[in-house]
Amino acid sequence: MKHFLIYTNKHKDQELATTKRIRDYLESKGCTVKLKVKESDWKEETDAAEEEATGIPLDVDCMIVLGGDGTVLQAARETKKILVPIIGVNLGTVGYMTEIELSGLEEALERLIRDDYKKERRMMLNGKVCCADGTVSEGWALNDIVISRSGTLQIIEFNIYVNGQLLNHYKADGMIVTTPTGSTGYNLSAGGPLVEPKAKLITLTPICPHSLNQRSIILSPEDEIVIEIPGGREGKSQTVEANYDGSHKVTMCTGDHIRIVQSEKITEFVQLNQVSFLDVLHRKMRDS
Repeated sequence: MKHFLIYTNKHKDQELATTKRIRDYLESKGCTVKLKVKESDWKEETDAAEEEATGIPLDVDCMIVLGGDGTVLQAARETKKILVPIIGVNLGTVGYMTEIELSGLEEALERLIRDDYKKERRMMLNGKVCCADGTVSEGWALNDIVISRSGTLQIIEFNIYVNGQLLNHYKADGMIVTTPTGSTGYNLSAGGPLVEPKAKLITLTPICPHSLNQRSIILSPEDEIVIEIPGGREGKSQTVEANYDGSHKVTMCTGDHIRIVQSEKITEFVQLNQVSFLDVLHRKMRDS
């Protein structure tokens, strides 16, 4: 690798000290380096047009992402139109998706330069919100698409169809539709299963279901999931949110539905450490 893009979360690298450290080292080795600095790894509102116009260069061999898992997710969403290998430098806390720790930074960069690494491809989700008035909104997620209540603290009701067949009518705080990569995120907090990230499947995990027997459901990556928002208690209108990776948010109301499938786009991670998912999981859970 000779051409790099450093994608930095300024909130995590406020003085850009690590960014400059990486840039200076790579340039001293004859590499070209471009910078993209984001003010935060959390954006309350984005839309599809903004995501398309992110200005990710086409001529980079690798994107080095500085931040935590949220920054990696944002970078992955912005590269959905092009396949740019990503490697994360952990400036966050748990950092399940970050490969490099600061203590081994220069060694890791040297390995990238001499092509001493492997690549690992991860599936993504595509969600398309179809409103009753005919408008359509589309988004992508590497981790998860979450349907949750909006506004008042009340249980929402929704119907889930898989391949056109009704799976269940839920009363809950929401539903998490997650990839294997996202299994260590909100899905884990909601009691869902941990999944090996290279696996190909989709997990449905209800959030605080109003039931004693509703558990996570594992589906094939080829399945089509439709979540429909019907009328609520006593026929009252409901307002919920479809949230893509915690940043791209779309409001849904009674009569609307979202169609979720495996995306044709993927995210490619650069892998330096030859350790198993279980080893990483053990270390992260021990340190968190």
